[in-house]
Amino acid sequence: MSNEPSILVGVDGSQASLHALDWATEVAARCDASITIACSYSLPTFAAASLDGGYAALDDSTIQEGARMVLSNAADRVKARNVPVTAQIATGDPAGALVELSEGHNLVVVGTRGRSGFAERILGTVSSALPAHAKCPVVVVPGRDLKEGEPLPPIQPVKRVVVGVDGSDSAHGALHKAVTYAKLWDAELVAVTGVPVTNGSGILAWLPAAVDHEQVLKDIEMGLNTIIDAVEEENPGMTIRRIVLDGTGAELLTEFSQAADLLVVGSRGRGGFAGLLLGSTSQAVLHHSKCPVLIVNKKCENVAPLEAHSAPSGE
Repeated sequence: MSNEPSILVGVDGSQASLHALDWATEVAARCDASITIACSYSLPTFAAASLDGGYAALDDSTIQEGARMVLSNAADRVKARNVPVTAQIATGDPAGALVELSEGHNLVVVGTRGRSGFAERILGTVSSALPAHAKCPVVVVPGRDLKEGEPLPPIQPVKRVVVGVDGSDSAHGALHKAVTYAKLWDAELVAVTGVPVTNGSGILAWLPAAVDHEQVLKDIEMGLNTIIDAVEEENPGMTIRRIVLDGTGAELLTEFSQAADLLVVGSRGRGGFAGLLLGSTSQAVLHHSKCPVLIVNKKCENVAPLEAHSAPSGE
């Protein structure tokens, strides 16, 4: 793999995967990156019985041809934006294939709905495989409202990036990645932290009754300010909004996704963001987020960020 920036995109021919591809292509155009598109397929797990009582060998040529057509159509879509593109067919589980292929890339992008496995594999029972084990950050682009055969909506510019911060090492990594993406898009950056001080009934959720929960929020705000002040010092000219709220990570980030263009989270954390994208909380965010979600795990915190090398097209 060269040192040139590159983005890996999983496609399966669905509207959702093409929408994710469009999102990745827009990012690639902003940072002079290339696109690698991958289509994965697997043969049925059962053997077909032959007429002589044995087992017939399964011919995967038809399946391969379908994958090649998906890749060809996707490549044409990328070439139309004058972005360099290569294509690759992978066999086996889609999430596992993307984990293997993610080595050497700067970003992996997938959609939330698909045909031959990306949707259920990435948001189903093995949904944690890609965010947890990818060798670079992963972006999941929502596509649940897209309908097959209808024109895809244009990719909207990222004007606001929201990052979940809870003081953990994972959240620190996510915060630094959020800074690079805010710079890439020249977007506003908002740091959000939450603590479930009360539940829906107004009762203390986990604090002793004698504890002043207002003071708890103030203490957390002080901790957030310390973290953000240090990041702003490292990035002169950048101002990061800070928000501390009563609530859980999933609730807050899902709500913020309605007014954000990109959510950034770590794959491990503490407090309201604990295990945000590798457990039940992660499924809530990924299933309900209105905007793309960028997940940063410990394996990929040192991956080179994507940086704008030239003015975006149309500007």
